[in-house]
Amino acid sequence: MSERKTVIISDSTCDIAPEMLKERDIKIIPLTVVFGEEKFRDSIDVTPDDVYAYYKNSGQLAKTTAANIDEHDAFIKEHVPAGNEAVYFSISSDLSASFNNLRLATMDRDNVYIIDSRNLSTGIGLLVLLAADLADEGKSAKEIYETVTSLIANVDASFVVDTLEYLHKGGRCSSVAALGANLLKLKPLIQVKDGKMSVAKKYRGKINDVLKEYVNEKMNDENEIIGSRIFVTHSGGCEEIAKELRDIVKSKHPDKDVLITRAGCTISVHCGPGTLGVLMIRKNAI
Repeated sequence: MSERKTVIISDSTCDIAPEMLKERDIKIIPLTVVFGEEKFRDSIDVTPDDVYAYYKNSGQLAKTTAANIDEHDAFIKEHVPAGNEAVYFSISSDLSASFNNLRLATMDRDNVYIIDSRNLSTGIGLLVLLAADLADEGKSAKEIYETVTSLIANVDASFVVDTLEYLHKGGRCSSVAALGANLLKLKPLIQVKDGKMSVAKKYRGKINDVLKEYVNEKMNDENEIIGSRIFVTHSGGCEEIAKELRDIVKSKHPDKDVLITRAGCTISVHCGPGTLGVLMIRKNAI
């Protein structure tokens, strides 16, 4: 990629694959994953499988913490040289303190445009990659900010959860509590809307059958998919069905780049293994 003056930054919840981050020169500030008294950097010092092993061995969920003000400040100083601009993304402010800490860290900077993605995982990743596309076209940080923020409400981010254990214990999705954990063997569809997670539908049945039904419903949505990318993102334990679902998506949208990616530690902490979503940007708001 050509050298550019606008640096694209995101926190680690965007779940873009490492090789793509390197190719597109996107900078990532990691959230912190906490096992008891031990702290690790998301996807640097710890993997999602480590998160699951910790829960299995201790009976305790790992925790996540946002980068603090000083960490954001130091990251900007390291990655945004004098004379350059940056567009800096965070996970939804309703789900983390990440954006508020970033806001406080950049109050005296006029060269850093901050974006509350109102989303998570590759729902953020879609916006981050769009920003990188625009930067490579030579757009200014202000132009990128305006284009990307105009599409935030159009991001269709949803996922089906195989086990409610993690979401139920973590308390990040209040409407999950009403489902009574796994008592009814439900496979809930979690939709991200207005920066929050809620249960949009309840499936029953074997998880692979549920996922196929979910993907076909998403692909038949009359709200047109725009942009060049669709993500099939999973949290581990469902790699084979992810490939099958990618093929279904590709058959319906051969013009799109359909990418499989695995969620990082932050998403895995809260959703657990076997979670899978199809994420895209729609023509109209969700």
